[in-house]
Amino acid sequence: MSEQRQQDTSPAQELERLRAEADSLRAELEETNQGVLALYAELDSQAEELRQASDLKSRFLSYMSHEFRTPLGSILSVARLLTDELDGPLNGEQHKQVQFVQVAASELSAMVDDLLDLAKIEAGRITIAPAWFHMVDLFAALRGMFRPIAISSTVDLVFEEPRDIPKLYTDDKKLAQILRNFIANALKFTTQGEVRVSARVENATEVRFSVRDTGIGIPKTLHSTLFEDFAQVDSPLQQRLRGTGLGLSLCKRFSHLLGGRVGLESSPGQGSTFYVVIPAILPEELADGA
Repeated sequence: MSEQRQQDTSPAQELERLRAEADSLRAELEETNQGVLALYAELDSQAEELRQASDLKSRFLSYMSHEFRTPLGSILSVARLLTDELDGPLNGEQHKQVQFVQVAASELSAMVDDLLDLAKIEAGRITIAPAWFHMVDLFAALRGMFRPIAISSTVDLVFEEPRDIPKLYTDDKKLAQILRNFIANALKFTTQGEVRVSARVENATEVRFSVRDTGIGIPKTLHSTLFEDFAQVDSPLQQRLRGTGLGLSLCKRFSHLLGGRVGLESSPGQGSTFYVVIPAILPEELADGA
């Protein structure tokens, strides 16, 4: 029966059938292409909206950070004048109250600086300025910066003498900011014992900087998220201490700008070690700025 049907179909009819199938397939492809183009257009539109939202957020953070700095500077200046008793002596209670103002204003100033750094990074306005320097000089500067805190703290802040560390070529200010955040966090979450800062050669091209503490420790379930924006450790100490939750996030971002990486080793009750590994010599493509 099928053979009879094939014999009844002329070559012209077969050609017409094939043309009809081709036209139908072409129409389906055209419809599919239009759908794909519409999808791309929608994705482009959403991407543009996200970019505009990100730009708006960065501009807002930058503007507000700058606006906050002026009144904060005034508060800190007045507090210093009162502490120095330039306008007359203060009693013990007044000194204590002025100190509260100074501490609160300093904490707020640090938060504003974090927000401003985040805005600059997201807007691509952070520049890398590498230079040659010795680790001894960087540790000496950090030691001097934290000396007032270390003197009044019950926790020992120890800087190990750098040994066999080559002269580095990177942005020492960005590296110092990473280590400052690590040290400040360690001091916040360590109630007894010590915070130890060290540096060692990681391999032929990299150097590792570590900040080890004897503090509360961090559960492994939090390790993967701790370097994200606004992430914080859920603990009684965290509830007492204020912060933006941006410090470690900025450390991660700065380490990437320096061609490196950050990480931690910690468990509850065993303290924590935060580290950053960076190239001893900043790659040329990164030295041109971010």
